[in-house]
Amino acid sequence: MSSDLAQRILGAVESIPPGFVLTYGDVAELVGTRAVRHVGRVLSVSGGTPANEGVAGGGGGTVPWHRVLRSDGSLAEHLYTEQRQLLLGEGVRFIGDKVDLENYRWDGVSTTTA
Repeated sequence: MSSDLAQRILGAVESIPPGFVLTYGDVAELVGTRAVRHVGRVLSVSGGTPANEGVAGGGGGTVPWHRVLRSDGSLAEHLYTEQRQLLLGEGVRFIGDKVDLENYRWDGVSTTTA
């Protein structure tokens, strides 16, 4: 994977406003790739995980990893508790164990929920 693609992925994730989410597929589409798994890989190796305090590439910029979800709105099992708390803290609501994608999926433009 090119470093250009990784930087585009990180930029896309950093652009998601608080209180909104995207799926891994949404991020991939936004940056022009069909390789959805690259999104998760970039977030994990670039520090976009709680274990690394969200520091992207060690450069001090935070990556809001918690705003990226599975296609059905579910959270990563190994990060579930922390990811859920971070999202709830931003006002994102859930239907059961999944984020209410209809109301909190970012359209790339607006910054108000439905």
